[in-house]
Amino acid sequence: MKTIITGVDSSQTALAAAEKAAELAASFDAELYVFSAYSISSAVAMQTAKSGNMSNKTSEAYQRLADGQASAAQQAAESVAAILRNTWPKLQVKALAAEGQPAEVLVQQAEKLNADTIVVGNKRAQGLQRILGSVSRNVASATNCDLYIVNTTK
Repeated sequence: MKTIITGVDSSQTALAAAEKAAELAASFDAELYVFSAYSISSAVAMQTAKSGNMSNKTSEAYQRLADGQASAAQQAAESVAAILRNTWPKLQVKALAAEGQPAEVLVQQAEKLNADTIVVGNKRAQGLQRILGSVSRNVASATNCDLYIVNTTK
């Protein structure tokens, strides 16, 4: 096992899953990638702006929104990575932000990095999320690598 990836946001359950990912990575002397996904609903609007159907002011506003979302996601990944590096100082941890839905980002990045394992938490899915599916469920149905689901609801 050489590459493990995990996804985080600012939740306690994401941190618990990331800590398990770090523990596994340290045990197997693997590199750990900590991803934070972000999504902007302006992708279509940005394309419209490029085609001339939107004012420059609106286009600039959407770009600022996209930049802000990316920056916030990068900060979330960096914060978790800093905690992990503090606990496992010899562990190689890379923190990255990626645009897209969390499950899609994890699956795509796992393929891109030829990851051995994806580590996710099992946040309790309730309401509409239970019908649509949780991140762990969506990753399980799409990934080609091993998946470790951390019990974060203890």
